[in-house]
Amino acid sequence: MIYEMRTYDVKQGLLNVYLKLFNDVGLPERKPHNNLVGFWTTETGTLNRVVHIWRWVNLDQRGVLRSELLKNPKWALDFLPVAMPMLDRMTSVFMNPASFSPLP
Repeated sequence: MIYEMRTYDVKQGLLNVYLKLFNDVGLPERKPHNNLVGFWTTETGTLNRVVHIWRWVNLDQRGVLRSELLKNPKWALDFLPVAMPMLDRMTSVFMNPASFSPLP
């Protein structure tokens, strides 16, 4: 297993709009490819931040599923063009669980 932690800094004043868009439009389109471990917003530190973690068998699986997702018109046309302008910054980190991690 490999985990991907994605961190998005949302433009000030748009956090709730982004969350609603992801819940209403983005997440339903991701469900067939859903490997979502968790989705959080920050209360301290950097504000207007969204952190989500996705679980993949390996990077090849991630590549295949993300390619399929980009072919989905609702994701590519209804979600991405609306969501992307709301973001100031995005980072993606791939993590391998330690042998003693409670997550495999």
